[in-house]
Amino acid sequence: MKRLLLPLLAVLALCGFRPAPLPPRLDPGPVYLTVLDRDAGTTLPQYRDGSQRWIAGEKGHRYSVRLRNHSAERVLVVVSVDGLNAISGEVAAPGQTGYVLNPWQTADISGWRKSQDEVAQFVFTSPGKSYAGRTGRPDNIGVIGIAVFREAGAVLTTPALKPVPGRRRLSTQDASAQAEAMADSSARGSVAPAPAAPAQRLGTGHGARETSQVRDTTFERSTDYPVQQTELRYDSASNLRARGILPVQPPRQEGPRAFPSQYVPDPPGDGGRR
Repeated sequence: MKRLLLPLLAVLALCGFRPAPLPPRLDPGPVYLTVLDRDAGTTLPQYRDGSQRWIAGEKGHRYSVRLRNHSAERVLVVVSVDGLNAISGEVAAPGQTGYVLNPWQTADISGWRKSQDEVAQFVFTSPGKSYAGRTGRPDNIGVIGIAVFREAGAVLTTPALKPVPGRRRLSTQDASAQAEAMADSSARGSVAPAPAAPAQRLGTGHGARETSQVRDTTFERSTDYPVQQTELRYDSASNLRARGILPVQPPRQEGPRAFPSQYVPDPPGDGGRR
């Protein structure tokens, strides 16, 4: 029996913050995946790039992975950060330990699980200082993922994703890109080389310890494969602009401006006379 964890009421509920409205539903399953910048107090906007989803992180900022169970049943969520299981630290796979969410529950996963009472904070840092980089496993830096399982005995409303036997596992992003490349090759006889992507600038560090309480629970998966598997990629804002995902910032305007302020100040020596 795998060890599973049930989040208590979120210790870091970000009370008083007003996060930006969530985008239209993107996840084809029971769990919504968003990321909170804890230092800025905002939900990081998500940007589409083909079949991929991206967020722009800020180096040095702490973040939390927010999981919203929008279903009337319990679900198990295996959380992967930089290709590593956020609870056990091992190279992530869907069949591993995860967090169990009650119906309609929202939980903020704020760090690498150290015990039932503590986590080491997720913090955006350079890839070399990331937990994956420091432990010699840098191949998947820059991606946050979840694999969601329904509980045995629950009524299924979403078809499960079945693995393709005998083939290397591909993400939906890789599979889509591969299919498009094959189609282009068939039509033109060759594929133009893609421009080189900028080097990854952000990873997730193993930050300071903080209180985050959970307890053990039992959960029997309804299937061996997840009903939902979602990936969210991240990098610096400058790299997202270089990829064309974010618009290039306009140059700072120089010289006189027609609307430099909102109100008319009193001239010197006027004394506020009317």
